[in-house]
Amino acid sequence: MNKVLKNSWALFLGMGCIMMAYGFQGSLLGVRAVQEEFSLTATGFMMSGYFIGYFIGAATIPNIISRVGHIRVFAAFASLASLVILIHSILINPFIWFLLRVLTGISMVCIYTVAESWLNDRSTNKNRGSVLSIYMIILYGSMGIGMFLLNFSSPENFQPFILVSVITSFALIPILLTKKKPPTFKKIKAMTLKDLYEASPFGMVSSFFYGTIQAALFTLLAVYATSMNFTILEISIVTFLLAISGAISQYPVGKISDMYDRRLVIVVSTFGASAFALLAILVSRQMYLPDGLATSKTWFYIFLILFSFCSLPMFSQILAHTNDYIAKEKFVAAGAGLQFVFGLGAMSGPFLCSIFMDVVGSNGFFIFLFFFHAVIGVFGIYRMKVRQTVENPDSQFVAMPQTITPAGIELNPTTEPIEEPIQIKVTANNKENNEESITENKN
Repeated sequence: MNKVLKNSWALFLGMGCIMMAYGFQGSLLGVRAVQEEFSLTATGFMMSGYFIGYFIGAATIPNIISRVGHIRVFAAFASLASLVILIHSILINPFIWFLLRVLTGISMVCIYTVAESWLNDRSTNKNRGSVLSIYMIILYGSMGIGMFLLNFSSPENFQPFILVSVITSFALIPILLTKKKPPTFKKIKAMTLKDLYEASPFGMVSSFFYGTIQAALFTLLAVYATSMNFTILEISIVTFLLAISGAISQYPVGKISDMYDRRLVIVVSTFGASAFALLAILVSRQMYLPDGLATSKTWFYIFLILFSFCSLPMFSQILAHTNDYIAKEKFVAAGAGLQFVFGLGAMSGPFLCSIFMDVVGSNGFFIFLFFFHAVIGVFGIYRMKVRQTVENPDSQFVAMPQTITPAGIELNPTTEPIEEPIQIKVTANNKENNEESITENKN
């Protein structure tokens, strides 16, 4: 563990700053959009730009890294992300912000890919799990801290945008000053959609709908809270609770899914998330009223935490379920394919959710979450009747960040190559044979 920290501290520090700025930026833009009186549909359209950019970047980043290297790519796209957030404060228009969000999505997926491929190069079979754990803690913890920076200044001012830019730019310093050599980038091929569907229909379909859910959840929660008359501090608390409770729930939910039929755990989790989404609606009826008249938000916080506990470990469960039906050597390829499908769903999530909110009001946010979680649960019940559970000893639940890229999926300890110890043994045998040959020649 100490060796991992020693070799990767610069990368972890840089990613911590990036995620702090990312968490701050997401809440900032949502609140500012409401204050600028963007329509809900326009806000959802604008927020969806990030996932379109993420999708574009994921398809192009391997060639860029192969041509110019990790450090230059990280520096270039971190600088682009720093520049883009400043333009938000100058040109306030939903369509322009949509284009800027596309650029932010491209920048972020490039940064993730560089960081995760670098961590793969630094890790070994013995410490991969530890590296992934540290990486997850840094991502979720930094993002949670960043959400509290919303209290730094009013979102109507330009200072918060400058602070996001400063934090993002600071991330460049440790990365550019590191003495460690960057890794050789290895392109990862994904399974075809046809092969992925044949291997796990439930894994592919649920990944698509979960991408729709996740994109809407993280981009529009601050918009929902602002429309419900939450204070800036309360918005920070809401977004922080979502990220941190979801991170904490990864381990216990994962352990349960390794003990029982994983599809059953996914189904129960999705219906649980649906139930808590409905309960959040029930306790939110008077929260929007002015101070003194509004009801307590305590129960809302509780139901949001429980919703997050059920919902946020879902992608890791879907990935583990898909791995239950394929050979170990295809784990990374299947993960890359699921990420592709997840991205397809994510591109439409914020826009669709904003339509729900526009039609039925602010609580359309939770109606949207209720509906799509229920869709996954119903399809899971159907698949359980069609296909029997398969025991795959190579497959197990591994907690993954929602932003994980195919390069990061390689950090999954279950994808470790098994040839390494064999190679060591062969090398030792060759050495013995060479020594015997030398002895014979001398005699």
